[in-house]
Amino acid sequence: MNAPRERVSRAFAAAPDYDGHARIQREVAQALAARIAALDLPDKPRVLEIGCGTGFLTQALAGLGGDWLVTDLSPEMLERCRSRLGDSAQHRFAVLDGEYGKPEDGPFDLICSSLAVQWFDDAPAALSRMAEWLAPGGHLMVTTLGPNSFAEWRAAHEAEGLEPGTPRFAGVAAFGDHVHAVENLVEHHANPLAFLHALKAIGAQTAEASHRPLSPGQLRRVMARFAQSGCNVTYEVVTCHLHRESSPS
Repeated sequence: MNAPRERVSRAFAAAPDYDGHARIQREVAQALAARIAALDLPDKPRVLEIGCGTGFLTQALAGLGGDWLVTDLSPEMLERCRSRLGDSAQHRFAVLDGEYGKPEDGPFDLICSSLAVQWFDDAPAALSRMAEWLAPGGHLMVTTLGPNSFAEWRAAHEAEGLEPGTPRFAGVAAFGDHVHAVENLVEHHANPLAFLHALKAIGAQTAEASHRPLSPGQLRRVMARFAQSGCNVTYEVVTCHLHRESSPS
């Protein structure tokens, strides 16, 4: 596992209160599940889920049926997902690096992922690679974060002449014709410390590898700017959809 990927895996493994703070993540998973339910899938689809986390999307799609291979980079998150679902012959679980690994099974009628691929080194290229795992007529549908996510926190840094450590997510245009929808969801926090605590609680505090941590004084100034803005945080949610054409009859 490369160093940035290992840092992300450790951060999520050390997020024991993920479910209690991941309000946006739960909302996004439910909306993605509704979109997936509207696809023309077989009665018993073969499904691959990338980056299952604690199982928001897996649970929301429980009624879809079929044969599932549920994967995550973090063994700890995978176990939390398994615990959420309980014993089920429908679901098999495996640790998998969705960007650089390859699932043992396939092809799949559905490949899905909710707010995981933004942590990839090259998310658009990874989606194109995943599409090769689709069966004829199969669908790949994922949500990821766009570059306008955490705009308010970035602006607070810039107002102080500082560089934020927030990861630089791929631009929407990089996904080309595969963009299905772009939506901005806004989450309010009681104060700057509550925002930072929530980020750590969901394992999303991983900064860019080249980022120099702020000094205590710098952090206080950024937090004061953030408080002045109202402590709102925008998540730019990008839904991507790739469809593999059916084989000619």
